Amino acid sequence: MSELSNRYDFIYLFDVQDGNPNGDPDAANLPRIDNETGKGLVTDVCLKRKVRNYVDTACRGTKGYDIFIQEAAVLDNRVEDAYNDDTVKTAPDENQKEIAQKILCNKYYDIRAFGAVIATTNKNGQVRGPIQLTFARSIDPIVSHSHSITRMAVTKEADKKKEKTMGRKSTVPYGLYLTHGFVSANLARQTGFTSDDLELLWKALENMFDLDRSAARGLMAARKLIVFEHSTELGNAPANRLFDLVKITKKDSVATPRSFDDYTVTIDKEHLPAGVTLIERI
Repeated sequence: MSELSNRYDFIYLFDVQDGNPNGDPDAANLPRIDNETGKGLVTDVCLKRKVRNYVDTACRGTKGYDIFIQEAAVLDNRVEDAYNDDTVKTAPDENQKEIAQKILCNKYYDIRAFGAVIATTNKNGQVRGPIQLTFARSIDPIVSHSHSITRMAVTKEADKKKEKTMGRKSTVPYGLYLTHGFVSANLARQTGFTSDDLELLWKALENMFDLDRSAARGLMAARKLIVFEHSTELGNAPANRLFDLVKITKKDSVATPRSFDDYTVTIDKEHLPAGVTLIERI
């Protein structure tokens, strides 16, 4: 386990077939879409949730890898536990917040990685995490298909003779999505995010869809994880210059993409800036 001393920028490609990668609660849970371009969207929050779920499963019971943001978690209680630690209670008042936040970072992987806004009943503060993700956007416009479904069973005895319940299910026939990510060595030092934590992030991005199967999400898979490792903490080139080296194009013979094989991913390695190392994890 070692301290991070390098900046990282990365591109992450994943796809969905006959599923809904991220429903929009403001639009009857239809797949999220950019209304101006027709391209599909998946929020950064959705992707971080899958990372959290992977870490929670892969590292359950391992000290330092608890998850702060969980379903039905009472955040007030978790923050209060940190402030009730003896090292906090015996510290001067002006130092208690800093020590409590360090305890939270040491205990919870997702605070250490993504940061957290601590806005509970009696405590407040903000931890800036070293890992940031953008919204994922599909390479091509998507079409949302709506399917009628029926339920053969009923819930109540009184409904036994009624007609079967009808419902709807929305899916994307196929979509290839791209998101950009950033790792700050400076912020990693502040939260205690280590090289082992970073390796766990890469493994989560590579494998998290295999632990997130559901009828609603269809077939989802990680397709490419392209990492740019800088030789310095501040970085050796702007992230946008690095991202521009990667091109994803639909093959000329394909009219309507229906698989990852319908695309070509090229990386202009000849123009990689000095001090930047390219790592293809997938």
